[in-house]
Amino acid sequence: MTTEQNEVQRLSKRMAQLGLCSRREADSYIEQGWVKVNGVTAVLGQKVLDSDRIDLNRQAHRQQAERVTILLNKPVGYVSAQPEKGYRAAVELITETNHWLEDKSPIHFQATHTRHLAPAGRLDIDSVGLLVLTQDGRIAKQLIGENSGIEKEYLVRVSGRLDDKGLALLNHGLSLDGEKLRPAKVNWQNQDQLKFILKQGKKRQIRRMCELVGLKVIGLKRVRIGRIKLGALPPGQWRYLSPQEKF
Repeated sequence: MTTEQNEVQRLSKRMAQLGLCSRREADSYIEQGWVKVNGVTAVLGQKVLDSDRIDLNRQAHRQQAERVTILLNKPVGYVSAQPEKGYRAAVELITETNHWLEDKSPIHFQATHTRHLAPAGRLDIDSVGLLVLTQDGRIAKQLIGENSGIEKEYLVRVSGRLDDKGLALLNHGLSLDGEKLRPAKVNWQNQDQLKFILKQGKKRQIRRMCELVGLKVIGLKRVRIGRIKLGALPPGQWRYLSPQEKF
């Protein structure tokens, strides 16, 4: 077998590739002795081959099962990640008071559920709708990893004129930051609202796409990520991703 077919790489990187956990989580599990390579307890910094068998022990699986993923209907004025001057971070909305009363998940709120919550994807300060916050590196990788193909659906109110050529460019043909955008699905919902379905998430992507074809975004709402819909979740409230739900 050639090197190309059986690459040597860092164990934590290989674990992330396999979807076992994030690279940061992998290092933590290795340090705690929770990872075995071909039946032997792994060490930090170890290199492995693609053909090596990697196993997590019960403690690692138990810790993963305890990690939560939260779905928030983000209102205007909150930033997705680090708070900016004069604005608050969306994670501050994850309180027991803001927990949606109609949440069907069997998970009961605990203070530990707000620790190490990270946004899996951005949503601009002026945009609203579905924002995913997770403690689980596997879900973050699935949604925002380099090879993620998860669809994100948006309803976008616009002003300006858009001809058939402009609509075609929104679907495929535009570039941002010197990079050609992946094909999108864009169509009219009514006379002033477009539906965008994207498989990538550049900074302020939809607003910048609209500017390139002469449109101004008046309002933007994310309503779906993969198979998970915003549904009736009220603005500023959140619910758990239940164990049965998959993106």
